[in-house]
This record gives sequence, C-alpha cells and structure tokens, in this order.
Amino acid sequence: MSAVAIVFWVSIGLLVYAQLGYGLLLVFWAGLRGSRGSGGAAGSRGSGGAGGEPSVSLIVAAHDEQDVIAAKVSDALALDWPRERLEVIVCCDGCTDQTAARARAAGADLVLELARGGKIRAQNAGVEAGRGELLAFSDANSTWEPDALRELAGAFDDPDVGYACGAVSFVRADGGDNQEGLYWRYELGLRALESRLGSITAGNGAIYATRRDSYIVVDPIMGHDLSLPFKMVKRGWRAVYVGSARAREKMVPTIEGEFARKRRMMSHAWPIVVRGGMLSPRGYGAGYAVMIFSHRILRYASPGFHVVALLTNCLLLGRGPIYAVCLALQAGLLGGAALAGRLPARPLLVARYYVLTTASLGLGLWDWLRHGTSAAWEAAEGTR
Repeated sequence: MSAVAIVFWVSIGLLVYAQLGYGLLLVFWAGLRGSRGSGGAAGSRGSGGAGGEPSVSLIVAAHDEQDVIAAKVSDALALDWPRERLEVIVCCDGCTDQTAARARAAGADLVLELARGGKIRAQNAGVEAGRGELLAFSDANSTWEPDALRELAGAFDDPDVGYACGAVSFVRADGGDNQEGLYWRYELGLRALESRLGSITAGNGAIYATRRDSYIVVDPIMGHDLSLPFKMVKRGWRAVYVGSARAREKMVPTIEGEFARKRRMMSHAWPIVVRGGMLSPRGYGAGYAVMIFSHRILRYASPGFHVVALLTNCLLLGRGPIYAVCLALQAGLLGGAALAGRLPARPLLVARYYVLTTASLGLGLWDWLRHGTSAAWEAAEGTR
C-alpha cells in the first residue's frame, strides 16, 4: 500500500471513529464496567444531608438582555429550593439598556453593574459577590424546570464531584427543526456515558454548577463549557452530567445562524485546546485521556481529516473501484449539503448541518489565529 493510500485510510478511519466509533466504544466500555452513577438520580437528592439544603448562588451573566432578564429572574425564583437558601445574582456586563433595572424589579437579590469585560469576568464577579456554598450558572435566555436545581445540586452529595451540568434542549417557537436537535441528542448520549464512566469532557452554559471550593478562574476568552470539566479532573474532582436537571433555550432558527454561532464558539474553544491545558495529559487517568482525545481533539480536528481524505482520494483514483466509490460518497455529502437550500429534504438538511458544523470547527481556528478572540460576546440572532 502506498503512502498516499495509508494517509487516506487513516484519515477516513479517524473520521469514522470520531463521529461514530467513539460512541460504540463508550457503550461497550460502560457495559463492561457498569454504572458508577451520574449524580442526577432523584429529586430527593440535594438535601445536603442532616444540615438541610446547601445555600446556592445562581449567577446569570447578561449583556443587554432587557427583553428576557425579568423572565429569567422569575424562573429562578420559582425553583424548588428554599428561598432563604437561594441567592439570584445578575451580572450586567456593560449593559446599555434596561437589563439592570428590570432584573431588580423582577426580584434579583443582587444586581452587579460592571464595565464590559466579557462573560467570564462577569461570572467571576458574581462568584466573588455571592455567598452560596454551591455556585449555579445559567444563561439569560434559559428556562429551568422547577426541580432542575434540586436535581443538579444532588450531584454534590458525592464528595468527589466538583462540577455538574444538566441537560438543555433547544426549541423553536414555530416547531421547526434545523437538525441541531438531532446532533444534540447524540451529544447528550455521549455525555451521559462519559459521566457513568467517570467524568464528562465538556458541559453547557445553560445549566451547570460547581462547589465554591472547586470553582476555577479561567482565562476570560476561555468559556466554562469546555475548560471547567477537564480542569476539574486535573485537580482531582469529577465532572458529571445530570440528565434529570433540565433546561430549555430557544434554538437558532436557521442552519446558517447555527453555523455562525458554532464558529464563534470555536474561536473560544481553540485557545483552550492549544494553550489552555487540554492537550497536556498530566492529571488525566488513562480512561479520561482516551475520552479527551476521542471526543474533543479528534472531533475538532475533523475538518483537516476531511480535507486530507478528499485530496488523497483524488490522487488515488484509478487504483481500484473502492476509491471511486469513496470519492462519490464524499462528493455526495458536499453536493447534498449544497442542494439542501433548494430541496429541504431531511437527508440533505442533515448533510448540510454536518458540513457547516464541521466547517465551523476549522473556521473558528482560522478566526482565532488571524485576529485573536475577544472576551466579549453577543447573543446569537433569533435566540431571545
């Protein structure tokens, strides 16, 4: 076999493994080891033992969120948690609208009016100002189920858990589907298996919590979603997924909008991968190192694998029918994605979503290398 053929088949193999094989590996692995428990089993959890429920500071970082902040504060105050043990903190990150006034009017316990410094700096200010034993975090446009905090807090009954994230579902007012739901259900399935086996490799910004003692201050351009779980593991904590702690957010209404959102997210994720400590195996157990390599590094490298597979496939044409079939499949994926705008059939829409999502990984890297990443953020269009 020629060197070109080896490179082609390795690229194809890594793509298949990153997208499908890893999930099968987790299923097999979980079957061998059994469940350790993911920390989210019952609403009766989170009681804090004999001392009662722990105090919680629920922190919402907001930039110009006047249209949704009152509903978010009301949603937080309606949670199934003793009011005297719950502190709702709204951190206004350079707001130029009525976010602060509306948060106060809705009943927030503490409203911080901060200079624009980005989401992480706003969250850090909320942590410093808060008094809770547990620190919970939510987006301004997230809606939590009434028992979500109790389910999330239950994870910390396990003294080894330092971070817990819940399950967020993305909904559209018109009932449509931009294929984000299909991808996200698969992602949550992987996350649940990782949690059963030890620790997750990433969380989400809509619903998560840490102990005050385990909270980590990270670089302002590096979001909590990707940086906190693996940094927790390096410090000896578990980072778990609690599927019974549920939240909802409005979905980006178009595939193109989702592409733009993921591209911005990846411009924040690549610094974490390259210089934020993710690549260093120090502090990882062997199993968690496999998870990080499979779910994060290989997944983020998939645009490069696709480019290499396509180029080497072209060079291998004429060396056997298998290469003609492989090139036809790759061309079909790209062609189906291109046709989806004119012919919105489900398979074509899935192809378009996959191609744009994969492209966003590479373009996020390009954006970061070309002009860096700002700590500031803007709400995705159509999500408020």
